[in-house]
Amino acid sequence: MIRKLGFAIICLAASGLYAQDGTVSPYSYFGVGDLRAGSTIENQMMGGLSLYTDSIHISLKNPAGYGKLRLTTYTAGLSHKEISLNSFSEQEKTSVTNLEYLAIGFPLSPKISAGLGLRPFSSVGYDVLQETTNSNGDDVTNLYSGSGGINQVFLSIGFEAAKNLNLGASVNYNFGSLENETVQQIDGLQFGTRETQESKVGGYDFVYGLTYTPRIGKKYTLFTSAVINTQVNLISENEQTIGSFSQATEATIEELDVNLQEQGLKNTELKIPTIATFGLGFGEDKKWFLGAEYSFQQLSSFENRFLKIQNQEYTDASSYALGAFYIPDYTSFGSYFKRVTYRAGLRYDFSGVVVNEKEIQNFGITFGLGLPLGGNFSNLNLGFEWGKRGTTAADLIEEKYFRVNIGLSFNDRWFQKRKIN
Repeated sequence: MIRKLGFAIICLAASGLYAQDGTVSPYSYFGVGDLRAGSTIENQMMGGLSLYTDSIHISLKNPAGYGKLRLTTYTAGLSHKEISLNSFSEQEKTSVTNLEYLAIGFPLSPKISAGLGLRPFSSVGYDVLQETTNSNGDDVTNLYSGSGGINQVFLSIGFEAAKNLNLGASVNYNFGSLENETVQQIDGLQFGTRETQESKVGGYDFVYGLTYTPRIGKKYTLFTSAVINTQVNLISENEQTIGSFSQATEATIEELDVNLQEQGLKNTELKIPTIATFGLGFGEDKKWFLGAEYSFQQLSSFENRFLKIQNQEYTDASSYALGAFYIPDYTSFGSYFKRVTYRAGLRYDFSGVVVNEKEIQNFGITFGLGLPLGGNFSNLNLGFEWGKRGTTAADLIEEKYFRVNIGLSFNDRWFQKRKIN
């Protein structure tokens, strides 16, 4: 009872973080914002692998993992990220704290389990100041800012289709808003201009997963997986305003609604292309594991007709991940640290976002600990990630970051008949 109450309090406290911007990256201006990890902390700390699944943890990215789940599991994740934003000549430091996910998974029968939850799909949050000089020699200041993001409610089911073969599927409903604002001031003029664009989005996508884990001899297991995240079909309801304001007092002078209906931009479609992920790994049960994954997305077909961005285009995206864990002795009674799960991994992402003819790439190194709680299968997962995204070349921004993650996974039994002697 205490465990359930503690989990509920954590969830209520963490849920308030959804009101905050989930990112401070200037690259969240593109597409539908920064795409979030979408996986549990224990998976993120192995380079983000969705390949490994077991009977006591929820697999958020591969629904086939529910076919192995044997206990009701509550899980939540938080992260804190320290970021250094570097241009060719300047540096700025900032930070952001986020709720990563809330979910519950529960067995429906010995071979079928289901799950549901809430997680962020993407985040928008940036403030970029640009100072230039126009043809008349006047100083021009442009401030670009954005906020919002897309959240995702999901329902998943997985089952054991045959020995060592698990299949699963998820349906995701995506909803949220994306807001962008441009403010321009010209030195010597009385008025400045302000343009705002807002998109309220909603739509579905589906995820299909497979894991096949045959035994190799008596001790070892071969891990294979495939996950297809189908095209995300979003309907975007758009609004745009253009106005002027006093540069002295910042008071609004005039504001006009743009007739988007006349331009065919009032309601538009955003189609985020399918992502295919394939994984291969090898390990010894409850002892060690090593695996790798490759993901591919034909992002070159993505477009947003409402937001017209200069010097930016999309190309096909791909991602590579390598991860591992090690447990010295999960049955040890004499040493707590022998029962700890030690995780590590690395990842390299080609985002598919090309700005000023430079593709934005991301590299991360991850590591962490899975700490057993009490005498059951519940655990606290601590994780750390150091990484770098972007470049200072071509007038772009390089992001260096260090992230601390905390994940809780509580296990219980439902529908268990109690016997009284």
